[in-house]
Amino acid sequence: MRSQGSNNGRAGGSQILVCVCCSAAAFADPVSPLSPTNIFAPASTPAQSIFGLSLFVLAITAAIFLTVFTLLLYSVLKFRRRKNDDGREPPQVSGSNQVELAWTIIPILIVVALFMATARVIAIVQKTPPPGNAIAVRAIGHQFWREYRYPDLGVVTANELHVPVSDPAHPTPTVIELLSADTDHSFWVPRLGGKSDLIPNHPNTMWIDPQQTGVYLGQCAQYCGTQHAKMLLRVYVQSKDEFDRWIRQQRQSAFGNDAVSQGQRIFQTTACINCHTVSGTVANGRFGPDLTHLMSRDTIAAGAAPNTSENLRLWIRNPNTLKPGSLMPAMQLNDQELDALTAYLETLR
Repeated sequence: MRSQGSNNGRAGGSQILVCVCCSAAAFADPVSPLSPTNIFAPASTPAQSIFGLSLFVLAITAAIFLTVFTLLLYSVLKFRRRKNDDGREPPQVSGSNQVELAWTIIPILIVVALFMATARVIAIVQKTPPPGNAIAVRAIGHQFWREYRYPDLGVVTANELHVPVSDPAHPTPTVIELLSADTDHSFWVPRLGGKSDLIPNHPNTMWIDPQQTGVYLGQCAQYCGTQHAKMLLRVYVQSKDEFDRWIRQQRQSAFGNDAVSQGQRIFQTTACINCHTVSGTVANGRFGPDLTHLMSRDTIAAGAAPNTSENLRLWIRNPNTLKPGSLMPAMQLNDQELDALTAYLETLR
């Protein structure tokens, strides 16, 4: 019985691992041969600076490892026990000032070199003033999703950040102000920059200048509660024309549709409007994501599932099915009401 339970446990763990890997692969850029979270494939200036520092640190630590391993191997072979050993303790000698100075000064020099290199990269990444044409974004962490506001462009969205590509000839970086609405979170897109924390009542900033279009995946790397592992993020780097078109589309209000009036009525007469906003309607909640252009997003539940009709209906019916521990309550709707509400939300593009 114990063996069977262990096998079942291992099989279950393998299935979970496969599911996680498949989900990650499904959300990744299908044409990119690189991992979407590969820190050794930088696509932005801050990430390139961190990549260079990583190589420098790896080179020094590799040299230390090879030196220590070589000396250890030499000692093991040179002073190994031989057949003619009589078992007596070898002669004891006093310490060497030269050796003690060496193993004190050399580590100090290594630490100083690493400190100076790290401080230089931090200064480059955090102290560089943004140009006047930089895109300003305010990222607000919630349990367990992300809110994005473009204060200069009048756009509010959630979980999927859109930014323009930064042409080296005409740089267009994106400056991100990091805030938290509840507990500690983090903003980490490995191919675009280092990990920065979102701390309540302590605004933080970072900047990125992606130089390749595509989708870049990120993760909350600061434990923030039950669904920390599913607080995902996607950064869409678009050409200037595509980004401008996306901004114009996001500025539009939701359009009424008589065909889904029942679903709209259900939305506006339940607790949905206390948490969500739909531009052009009475819904003006701030606790949950803005749903004005819900169906323009590829995922729901902060990247936990693709944004399909089936997943959307399941999410409304019981959010804990897709995201256990989610703060969104189940609305206790019957099947007819679920169908009507889902149909209405599918018009929010």
